[in-house]
Amino acid sequence: MFTTQNTLLFLSGILSALIMGLLYGYACSVNPGLNKLNDSEYLKAMQSINKEIQNPYFFLSFMGSLIILPVTTWYSKTHTSPACFYFMLIATGVYIIVVIGVTALGNIPLNNGLDKFDISNASADQISAQRKLFESSWNNFHLVRTIASIITTSCSVIAIIKSD
Repeated sequence: MFTTQNTLLFLSGILSALIMGLLYGYACSVNPGLNKLNDSEYLKAMQSINKEIQNPYFFLSFMGSLIILPVTTWYSKTHTSPACFYFMLIATGVYIIVVIGVTALGNIPLNNGLDKFDISNASADQISAQRKLFESSWNNFHLVRTIASIITTSCSVIAIIKSD
């Protein structure tokens, strides 16, 4: 039955799962594949990916989760079981504090710094230094937000199960 409660829980689960899938897939395949590239190829690929990720499909799920998770949590406070509410509260907190926070304070500043780096006019040593500055930090931040997105989606699914 399509009630407000079910619709909000469904959207929270779907949107958080889309982000989890993106981050998890990236951690499992894209990062290891990029790691095999030489320094210049790696930096060029990351510059390209960082530009292409800024599209409506990504923003719909990334920012959509930022909106729907708190709304669902708020609605769950009075319309579902206490367990559902608490799992949604955890999902929302982890998403906002860790996924959004780490992205905003960790990955995006690194992406912006990389975007300003002129590969075509840099020496091999500068390119190597830029990769060292970027890659390890970016991947560490990415791992944290990937784990957080798995927790977010897991809590959203458990909330659905506990909603009645």
